[in-house]
Amino acid sequence: MTLVGSDISLVRVGDLWGHGPEMLETLHAQGLDGVNVRTLADLSPTLDLGELNAFRQKADELGMYVEMGVGKINPYMTAELPEVRALGEGDYVAGMDRMFRVCAEMGWRTLWTACAGVKEYAAPHDTDRARREAPWPEQLRAIRGLVGLLLPSLRHHDVVLGIETHEEITTGELLHIVEDVDDPHVGICLDPGNPIARGEDPREAVRRVAPHVVSTQLRDLAVFPSPDGDGLTRFLLPCGDGQLDWREILDVLLAANPALNLTIEGVGGWSGRMDVPLADPFWRSLHPALDEDELDALRALASASETDAEAGARPAFAALDTFRSDQRAAHDAFVSRAAAHLRSVLAERTASASVL
Repeated sequence: MTLVGSDISLVRVGDLWGHGPEMLETLHAQGLDGVNVRTLADLSPTLDLGELNAFRQKADELGMYVEMGVGKINPYMTAELPEVRALGEGDYVAGMDRMFRVCAEMGWRTLWTACAGVKEYAAPHDTDRARREAPWPEQLRAIRGLVGLLLPSLRHHDVVLGIETHEEITTGELLHIVEDVDDPHVGICLDPGNPIARGEDPREAVRRVAPHVVSTQLRDLAVFPSPDGDGLTRFLLPCGDGQLDWREILDVLLAANPALNLTIEGVGGWSGRMDVPLADPFWRSLHPALDEDELDALRALASASETDAEAGARPAFAALDTFRSDQRAAHDAFVSRAAAHLRSVLAERTASASVL
């Protein structure tokens, strides 16, 4: 039995590594195999071909893959992305098309997007899902419409759009969009740390989306009962430090796509805390398809975290609910631990396969 080894990389966050080839040199020196850049405009706001070619050439020289972000696909919040509209001289769709074309020219064919963003408000108003002036079903219809508008360009440039399992959308809703489009140029970017925000068991979420996953932003999590006792709280951790079984996750993902890049989304200083107010009537009203079995599975994870913390086997809630000012060091440590664990799991899978 032959296994195709997957690459392990890093999602760039903010300005921690600069914008150009020096970022790739830094990541390569850390032993990473590629990069997922949040948006193409981060590399060059004007899409200057000289700047972008320098980045591409450095990636080729170092043997690193590049996956590129191209902004969001929710028409109700595109005003938050003026840089995309500027690329299209006032036309958001034209701006996206221009990014698709440039990415194709550079050979960057796996593109990242998401359906909304996380806001600096308390739950349940911490995502666009809770906007009462734009009910979520209307946003979903608009998202599906925009994907349809972008599809001819995706096909023409032969690039693949991976829509993230982001905090605002359920995997069921995301699958509905992808399966309705039914085109290989539209898939899913998996972040297993996010489905809990919508009351989904991350393990079941991985199984649901695996056939459509084209890219990843991997990280682990710990689930605790929320301090008010009426919900759950998520913290993000490096792969292997949390409650997810990475052998199981990689088995599922690589069975569906053996050449999948395993890209790590690091956390720089922030704990990744997200509260999930299960008992809040408004939050409940935003989730008409909640699965009680999955909620019970999440509660079981939370109970296990408390038990393990009391036994000293896992950090307690208070230890996780912190912020580190040394963001760069925190991020590098996060990625290093995650990469080491994923490589260990991949090595174990290869050894097991060789025995067979």
